[in-house]
Amino acid sequence: MSYFDAASSAPLHPVARQALLASLDEGWADPARLYREGRRAGMLLDAAREAAAEAVGCRPDELVFTSSGTRAVHTAVSGALSGRRRVGRHLVLSAVEHSSVLHAAAALEAAGGSFTEVPVDRTGAVDASGFGRALRADTALACLQSANHEVGTEQPVAAVAELCAAAGVPLLVDAAQSLGWGPVPGGWSLLTASAHKWGGPAGVGLLAVRKGVRFAPQGPADERESGRAPGFENIPAVVAAAASLRAVRAEAEAEDARLRALVDRIRAEVPRLVPDVEVVGDPERRLPHLVTFSCLYVDGETLLHELDRADFSVSSGSSCTSSTLTPSHVLKAMGVLTEGNVRVSLPTGTAAAEVDRFLEVLPGVVAEVRLRLGAPAAPAPSPAPSASLVVDSLGRRCPVPVIELAKVIGEVPVGATVTVLADDEAARLDIPAWCEMREQEYVGEEPADRGSAYVVRRLT
Repeated sequence: MSYFDAASSAPLHPVARQALLASLDEGWADPARLYREGRRAGMLLDAAREAAAEAVGCRPDELVFTSSGTRAVHTAVSGALSGRRRVGRHLVLSAVEHSSVLHAAAALEAAGGSFTEVPVDRTGAVDASGFGRALRADTALACLQSANHEVGTEQPVAAVAELCAAAGVPLLVDAAQSLGWGPVPGGWSLLTASAHKWGGPAGVGLLAVRKGVRFAPQGPADERESGRAPGFENIPAVVAAAASLRAVRAEAEAEDARLRALVDRIRAEVPRLVPDVEVVGDPERRLPHLVTFSCLYVDGETLLHELDRADFSVSSGSSCTSSTLTPSHVLKAMGVLTEGNVRVSLPTGTAAAEVDRFLEVLPGVVAEVRLRLGAPAAPAPSPAPSASLVVDSLGRRCPVPVIELAKVIGEVPVGATVTVLADDEAARLDIPAWCEMREQEYVGEEPADRGSAYVVRRLT
């Protein structure tokens, strides 16, 4: 089985396993106690904090361990907003932040605050100057991920940090996806990360808060972790997290070059081997191990199941794979194709032969799924009658509305239109994306009795 979903959770690193097992015997006591066992546990906790702080690029007394990366984000946002409540209750974030940041923003709005989402370009990157313009006099906090979890695009953290510093606004950087590959550019005020993203055990998050940042932890007071992460520390897991972070950092330069070459091969070969594919994300400014692409006329859930049957574990941001049937907010913000979306994120040590086999298997899997859905095998013929057409896809989910559009576009003359009636949220994104890929004109969306009417003009 080839596990290609390291961006969700990386396999436990051998160093993490060794450290975890060793510290189970040594780190079980209360590190706050003064007897021998407590002192031993405290020394392990202090050593882990120093190692993690060195990797993050902060002082040990600026870093605490939390129960997860999500908990670290929520604590960071609530603590910073509360600490700067006299400034205001406004939050600035990019439109492609992790859901933990979006949920924190929604909680702020529900409590009477407000937030501004900064848009991104088609690669998933914010414009630093645009982010700066979103800062206001009442902005208490800004949030920007170091690299995107779905498409791998790196964000201009250093440039945004400069603008935030000039405006007197602290910047929280979610470094969950990038910390294992190297330190985050300086200038940030708060930083969060999650151990299971780099091969540490699940259930350990990092929260760093620079000295001088106004921060007021929310909830009942607790004497542990500077009052910022209540509850008894999971010392064996913390030790394993810090040990594995140091280990992956030592391997990062060599693995970066090796995995980047494998991902470059996937980025080049998938569009060549599979028709009607859009590779998304920045091709250069990206994480070394992650690539995302979307396939027209494909049901994402079926595609993932078929790849699993072929012994490949991948993930997706397609609405076809979610219980809510709503597209990924990241792909939506980028304005790219969402149907048939596949994210491949290679764990450390992935062999080139596994990528070779993936590229051998993928074309057949996509072709089979398209065949089941009745997708057009080639561009439709163009007999060019005189009337425009209406396609009724109401009640049908992605990728069926796009498939039906592709089937009939050749039946109208150049300059005429096809109107697709659909009530699936993904159609709002995927029909314009199809038009761009197939060089047709997306006229726009119009209201309909049910759902929406998406109008496409034939150009070729």
